[in-house]
Amino acid sequence: MDRLVRIVVLTGAGISAESGVPTFRDAEGLWHGHRVEDVATPEAYDRQPGLVHRFYDERRAALSSVEPNDAHRALARLEDAVGDELLVVTQNIDDLHERGGSRRVLHMHGRLRSALCRGCRRRFEWTGTLGDRPPCPRCGRRELRPDVVWFGELPYEMDRIHDALARVELFVSVGTSGAVHPAAGFVLYAAAHGARTVELNLVPSAGSHLFDEARHGPASRLVPAWVDELLGRVGPS
Repeated sequence: MDRLVRIVVLTGAGISAESGVPTFRDAEGLWHGHRVEDVATPEAYDRQPGLVHRFYDERRAALSSVEPNDAHRALARLEDAVGDELLVVTQNIDDLHERGGSRRVLHMHGRLRSALCRGCRRRFEWTGTLGDRPPCPRCGRRELRPDVVWFGELPYEMDRIHDALARVELFVSVGTSGAVHPAAGFVLYAAAHGARTVELNLVPSAGSHLFDEARHGPASRLVPAWVDELLGRVGPS
């Protein structure tokens, strides 16, 4: 390659929707048929842990029925080409990026296939259920909860994300609404540090006007085409 491009790709629900993963909320503001206040806040967990566990146990089990799509695989192909110069930051809690072949992925909202102990604060890979209150593998307390960021909690990896955005040359947003902070502000942060910014989304996002370039259509079509174009520009002469 002539040169390596520092690239941060932010992904949201739109990249996984084509794999059959439901988007965050429907038109009525419900998340998979539940009010967000009932399943996605610390208060909801304290009030009805059984309901919250059932909700996430179902989401975790459903991952086995979905597969990465061409957009996930295209980002993995880009990583194979540029290595450590690509970082994927995802708002999604599924594991489709990893199963699609990506290795450098930060899950700012946590992961379904991880459990967090409220006792010792350790994290563990987890593919089974949590509703039966299994003991923590480290401290033995029955305090394991879904390792996802609920409303009212701070997103993960923010220091690493801001550090990457401060050095990035190209920031690309894929399948995001542009309405959920802090991710909605990443485009401005990257642009303020000199990055070129591109939106790849099914429809114009709430922040579409903030990008240098916006392309609209299905992620499974847009992302592979963009990767092909990018590799053509930075590939061997």
